[in-house]
Amino acid sequence: MDGNLEYLASNLRESICLTAQALLLAFQHYIVNLGTTVLIASNIVPRMGGDHGDKARVIQVLLFMSGINTLLQTLVGSRLPTVMGASFAYTLPLLSIINDYNDEAFATPHDRFIHSMRTIQGSMIVSSFVNIILGYGRAWGELTSPIVVAPVVCHVGLGNRVEIGLPMLILVVISQKSLKRIHSRAHFILERFDLLFCIRIIWAFAAILTVLGPYNNVKTATKQSCRTDRSYLMSSAPWIKIPYPFQWGTPIFRASHVIGMIGAALVSSAESTGTFFAAAWLSGATAPPAHVLSRSIGLQGIGMLLEGLFGSLVGTTASFENVGLLGLTHIGSRRVASASGITFIQFANINSIRNIYVLGVSLFLRLSIPQYIAMNTAYDGHGPFNDILNTIFSSPATVVIVVGTILNTLEAIEEFHGGNQSSTAKATLEPRSSTAISSD
Repeated sequence: MDGNLEYLASNLRESICLTAQALLLAFQHYIVNLGTTVLIASNIVPRMGGDHGDKARVIQVLLFMSGINTLLQTLVGSRLPTVMGASFAYTLPLLSIINDYNDEAFATPHDRFIHSMRTIQGSMIVSSFVNIILGYGRAWGELTSPIVVAPVVCHVGLGNRVEIGLPMLILVVISQKSLKRIHSRAHFILERFDLLFCIRIIWAFAAILTVLGPYNNVKTATKQSCRTDRSYLMSSAPWIKIPYPFQWGTPIFRASHVIGMIGAALVSSAESTGTFFAAAWLSGATAPPAHVLSRSIGLQGIGMLLEGLFGSLVGTTASFENVGLLGLTHIGSRRVASASGITFIQFANINSIRNIYVLGVSLFLRLSIPQYIAMNTAYDGHGPFNDILNTIFSSPATVVIVVGTILNTLEAIEEFHGGNQSSTAKATLEPRSSTAISSD
């Protein structure tokens, strides 16, 4: 009897320990996702005329929908350990909506914010059907040959965001390369929860600088990034807020805004594609087959439809920042994912000049085309092309998929016709040689 009780107590302690670790790891993923969400809301909501309370409500909706879409993907869609988070791909369509309403007269800035949110709702509801059709129509999965997937995953791993900051980077490097070697217990803790410790230390560092005042006389953008008393989210957010459908009012449908949002939907699908393959590689799973990938993109379209109904500011995409936490360290995970992109070439013929050509050109244009769009896009979102083209070609992931698919298809067609011509020529020459031999 005592042995059974000891056995049950041991299992209970182990279960509690594993549950606590799972909760801490989940909270770590939440913190990573929260940074992108707050950044998007802080940049967009003030331009729409919203106040701090509106910004807090928008963040709550974004986090709520991220949770819903994450559950949908992990349980039904890709079934990979990926977290769905707010996507930057929707920035240009949002800026276009904001610019259109800046010229209209509203009673208050808050009315302009509500009107903009209703327009975003309508645009997302309509554009969501593009992903649903591409996904459940099995069209999207057919685009993902290994030679196209390789540069896409490379792009995701070679991302160029620098929001974390130099002190955070230095601290993470020190803790990963030096501190965790002090003791075996420290190695276990820092390997899994290093991000939580580093964020707490850097936040305390920022709070000290806020009190000491080195950022009192700097630009507004610098204050927003470096001070801890400029977001006003804690004081503006309600304790409990559950989003509900059409909370901003009846959706507004405008064709010009819907077209731009369709481009953003395609871009978010391209980003999710690379992230799904990277997540599979980092977690030791097999690469998602075409039907699973199509199902995931179709389900992402359903999630976008829900986001439009619930009044989300932007749509969601599979977050590669969260996939990076699957790596053994937080330093090398993005580079490991870059390497994982190259490993997808093993499923193609690496001795083929055509495949190397497609890979090289895709990676090169991944840098040049989005850079051209960025250099020629104004502060209000006006770029060199219309909204849908600006949105599509400002995304490196989408550029890689478009260029890789086109080049791969054209080269395959050329090789096919070349092979037919060679076969025809060979068939034509052989009877002549046999006739000549018989006549002799």
